[in-house]
Amino acid sequence: MTDRPLWAPWRIEYITGPKDGECIFCAAAAARNEGPAHQPIDGTEHCLTILNAFPYAPGHVMVAPVRHVGSLDDLGSDEMLETMQLAQRAIVAIRKAMNPDGFNVGYNLGKVAGAGIVDHLHLHVVPRWDGDTNFMPILADTNVIPQALDATHAVLAAAIAELR
Repeated sequence: MTDRPLWAPWRIEYITGPKDGECIFCAAAAARNEGPAHQPIDGTEHCLTILNAFPYAPGHVMVAPVRHVGSLDDLGSDEMLETMQLAQRAIVAIRKAMNPDGFNVGYNLGKVAGAGIVDHLHLHVVPRWDGDTNFMPILADTNVIPQALDATHAVLAAAIAELR
């Protein structure tokens, strides 16, 4: 097995950029962000789905309540249900549009658990392909499947529209 570096140069903007700005989920809920990264691709009364602007894989989306809430135990029943419904719909749409081999789905609760945005709870839905990136700290023999955010936004928004 040959070690290969994982190149994800678009992530440096997130790593080195400011983290104290406006909440991306609140801005997306109010449709104040420009570009595909934070324009909702799906939504319900209480929740929304946006692309991750710094994805580990094409199609990496985040589902969040519209309400600014940071703890899973603070979610209302409607928010909890709609989060899972949007995650399910995202998986169906991503599967149809991108044909991944599997998914990682989960929350990073707290900074030490890897949450980049601690105070607005969000669920990650990350499509996975054989041989793609891995969340483990040691990577070997991996590849990144590149796709521009605007192309990902277009294909997933179209797939979701067909499911409604």
